[in-house]
Amino acid sequence: MVLEPKTVEGLYQDCCAESVMGRKLDPTTKVKRGPGRKARKQKGAEIELAKILVNENEPKKLSSRGRKRAVKRAQGATARTEEKQPKKGFSDDNSEWLTPATRKRKIDHSEGDEDSDSQWEQEEDDGDEVEDIEQGVKEQLETDDDDDMVDDYGAMEDSSEGEEQEDEAAGSDGEELLPIERAARKQKKRQEATAPESEDDDDDDEEEEEDEEEEEEEDQDTVQANIDHMDRFKLPSAEEKDKEGHLLLDLQSVHQRIKDNVDVLSHFTEKREEGRTRSEYLSLLKSDLCTYYSYNDFLMGCLMELFPNAELIDFLEANEVQRPVTIRTNTLKTRRRDLAQALINRGVNLDPLGKWSKVGLVIFDSSVPIGATPEYLAGHYMLQGASSLLPVMALSPQEGESVLDMSAAPGGKTTYMAQLMRNTGVIVANDASAERLKSVVGNVHRLGVTNTIICNYDGRAFPKVMGGFDRVLLDAPCSGTGVISKDPAVKTSKDTSDILRSAHLQKELILAAIDSVNADSQTGGYLVYCTCSITVEENEWVVDYALRKRNVKLVPTGLDFGKEGFTRFKERRFHPSLKLTRRFYPHSHNMDGFFVAKLKKFSNTIPTSPAVDEENEKASETETPATSEEKNSKPESKQQSKGSEQQYWNIF
Repeated sequence: MVLEPKTVEGLYQDCCAESVMGRKLDPTTKVKRGPGRKARKQKGAEIELAKILVNENEPKKLSSRGRKRAVKRAQGATARTEEKQPKKGFSDDNSEWLTPATRKRKIDHSEGDEDSDSQWEQEEDDGDEVEDIEQGVKEQLETDDDDDMVDDYGAMEDSSEGEEQEDEAAGSDGEELLPIERAARKQKKRQEATAPESEDDDDDDEEEEEDEEEEEEEDQDTVQANIDHMDRFKLPSAEEKDKEGHLLLDLQSVHQRIKDNVDVLSHFTEKREEGRTRSEYLSLLKSDLCTYYSYNDFLMGCLMELFPNAELIDFLEANEVQRPVTIRTNTLKTRRRDLAQALINRGVNLDPLGKWSKVGLVIFDSSVPIGATPEYLAGHYMLQGASSLLPVMALSPQEGESVLDMSAAPGGKTTYMAQLMRNTGVIVANDASAERLKSVVGNVHRLGVTNTIICNYDGRAFPKVMGGFDRVLLDAPCSGTGVISKDPAVKTSKDTSDILRSAHLQKELILAAIDSVNADSQTGGYLVYCTCSITVEENEWVVDYALRKRNVKLVPTGLDFGKEGFTRFKERRFHPSLKLTRRFYPHSHNMDGFFVAKLKKFSNTIPTSPAVDEENEKASETETPATSEEKNSKPESKQQSKGSEQQYWNIF
């Protein structure tokens, strides 16, 4: 078999054909691209636009649904024209004001709106049939426009009635009413025609209605009086109390009784029960509060003496809620802005603590443990309550001073003072518990504090160890009545002996703290006394005792908020300067209950006996002449008192 020789062009064309089959194009030839398969099916933009744009000269095309509706209307119109009565004519003089009112809503326009979405269905229909139907519809619209409008609103009436309604609508005011309004007016007229009433009947009905209203008002007044009488709070009888003692109480009913009782006590003269005293209401309130909030009688009695009844409820409710978690920024290692940004990046929702603090942050919620973040382990912040920042702010230690923290554990206040002093000067952190000092050591190392000495001594004996400090901070151990939300056991575990024992210890500690302060310090000479208790025995009573025993005076704490301390409580009268102290409550300041007092020492000498006692003794001597036996006994008593005081101070 002999193959015919091919030219170069033939071989090249064969290769190009093979390359086309293999989806390879010839780079030398440029093939003009045409429309694809889908593009060929679609027509040009001018054709599509011609479908959308409607020519005003040409009759409007209808969709399939529109044509069906038009046929039905044409059939209904022809049927109505056959049964239609001849219209009532009118003279040429009355033609202007008897002409029917023009319609605001056109049928052509409504059809166009309804059928605008179905314009693409026109291609499937015949053009000739549409034109015939359109002509018939137009003729019918010209002859019977009013009837079609009535049909649209569903108020189909005779032609004569429609003309009467139109005449009424285009009356003296010239208003144009909708068909449904005309139908309503017509129905109203029919009712008036079928049921006419005289003016006398109307007057009688009005009188009867007024009488009924007066009777209803009287009934309402009597019902209201009965309700007030029923809602008036009554004290339970002895039998009811006995039943309550044997049966389980419903806490909801007890809570409601507490509210009613507080309301009666606040308006006692108006709402009290006859023959009942205020003490009976107070005793019932005390027992109910103890039952509902789980307090013992002693502590509830102390709180009722401190707060008014309404404020007492707020305080008790605040103790049932945990205080917000707060942290203090360690400015020795970071800034509050940088710390907040780092914690926000870890999924912590926080806010600044308040305008009064430049280092505090409030933690609302967190996706990571606040006490185990890398920032915490690096010592960028300290978990610390908002109330424990206040005594350090009141003390305001300066750089280069010597400061004593007499009860330092767990180290929050000590490290705060160190950062305020910028690691200068000396801080002596003392605590009586060796176990609690471990936390102080850990926090001091973690936060990068280098100016602190940690020691373990009894605070009452500390003046024998060291003295001459510029400033001293005493966070005295207390009963903990301000931190009930943290330790609910305080509700039932405290009694009178606990409070008095704490008060006695605090008096000894505050005297030792005053003796540790150097009154001749150029920058200091200050002592800040604080407790996490709200009882007067542990706060104002202790400070008033220190004012009488040492050469100190109270000065402003520098805190802009907080309530003033008591200058009088029950039968006790304290020094007027105690109003400079500050009290903080959970329900008022959203922090733990706290007491802060700042004292200034103006002399290092220790007075042997208070000047007030000497004046009282002189006054008693001048008022009552003493017998020989009394004169002989008085020096002995004075010597005994001096000996007891000497023994007391020898302990230190």
